[in-house]
Amino acid sequence: MPLDHPLNSLGIPKPPAQTRVVVAMSGGVDSSVVAAQLAEEGYDVIGVTLQLYDHGAALSKKGACCAGVDIHDARRVAEDMGFPHYVLDYENIFKDAVIDEFADSYLAGATPVPCIRCNERVKFKDLLETAKDLEADCMATGHYIQRKSGPLGPELHSAVDANRDQSYFLFSTTPEQLAFLRFPLGHLPSKDATRALAAKYDLVVADKPDSQDICFVPDGNYASVIEKLRPGAAEPGHIVDIEGNVLGDHNGVIHYTIGQRRGLGIGGLADPLYVVKLDVDAKQVVVGPKDLLTTRTIPVREINWLGDTDLTAQDEWHVSVKVRSTRPPRAAIIRPISATEAEVELLTPEEGVSPGQACVFYETDGTRILGGGWIWRGY
Repeated sequence: MPLDHPLNSLGIPKPPAQTRVVVAMSGGVDSSVVAAQLAEEGYDVIGVTLQLYDHGAALSKKGACCAGVDIHDARRVAEDMGFPHYVLDYENIFKDAVIDEFADSYLAGATPVPCIRCNERVKFKDLLETAKDLEADCMATGHYIQRKSGPLGPELHSAVDANRDQSYFLFSTTPEQLAFLRFPLGHLPSKDATRALAAKYDLVVADKPDSQDICFVPDGNYASVIEKLRPGAAEPGHIVDIEGNVLGDHNGVIHYTIGQRRGLGIGGLADPLYVVKLDVDAKQVVVGPKDLLTTRTIPVREINWLGDTDLTAQDEWHVSVKVRSTRPPRAAIIRPISATEAEVELLTPEEGVSPGQACVFYETDGTRILGGGWIWRGY
C-alpha cells in the first residue's frame, strides 16, 4: 500500500476493507456500537470478548460486564453485523492481575480501583498483544475518551461528554499502547447519541442498561467478595478516636471505607464522626471529625507520565487533577521526586482522599490527560 494513500477514519493509510480492527466487545451498547459502526464502514472487524471469571457463575449476575449474558449479547451483535467473534478465557490472567491485588489492597485498608488495573494489565496488555497476533492494524474499544494527533504523537484527551468521560480509568495507558488504540465514541455529545446509533444498526443491545458495578462485585458488596477470596479476613476489632480511645467494636475493617459516616454504631455524640483511617495491623477503625478528612498534600507513585517532556524536566507542574472518578478536575501542583513518584499539592483541599485511589493529571484549562499515578499514603 503506498504511503501517500489517504488516511481512513481510524487514521491508517489504507482503505477500510484492508484495515483489520479488533474490537474489544463487553456485550454492552458502547462496544457493540463501535463494532457495528466500523463493520458498516467496511473495516475488517474481529470482535473479541473476554471471559474474566467463571462463566456458569456469571450467568445470574446482571448489571456486570463480561458475564455470561454479555458474551451472548456480543456474539449476537457480531452475527447480525456479519463479522467473526471470539471469546477468550482470561479467567486466570484476570485473577492474577486484578482480583488478587484488589483483595490484598482492600485488606490493607486501601480503596482500590480494579477497573484501572484491568485496562492496564489485561485489556491494553494481553488483549492488545492478541490483537497484534491477529495481524490487526489497531484495536478499538467503547471507552469514552479521545485520542488526538499531537506534534509529538498521539495524545489522550477527555471525552466531549464530561458526564461519560472515562479518562480517570485510562490514565495508565502508555504511548506505545495509545499508538495502537482507537476510541470511536469519545467525540459523541451524549450517551443518547450512542443509543441512537445502536437503534440505527438495530442492535439487540440498543436498550440494554449500563453496567454500574465492578464486574466481579455485581451487587456492590465488596466485603462479601473479600471474605470469599480471603477467608478469615473479617476479624473483629475496636472503633477508636484519634487519641486511641475505644468508642465501640466492629466485625472487620473490610466493612469500612475512608469518609464513611453511616453504620458506625456510635451514638450519643454531639458531633458526627467519620472514618478517617483504617489500621489493618491493629484491627482498628479510626474515627474523627470531618475536618480530618480534608487533604491538601497527596503522595503519588507508579506515575505514568504522558507529557511532551520528562516529568523531572521541571520542579513544578501546574495542572488540574482528579482524585475520584466522579469529581471534576481541581487545580494542583505536581512536584516530581523521580520519574515515577511525586508529591501533589491541591490548591483547594479535598475530602476523602484515600490510598488505593488514582490521582489523574490534566492540562490546565484543556482536555489533555498528562498521566497519573496511585495515591499510596493517607492520613
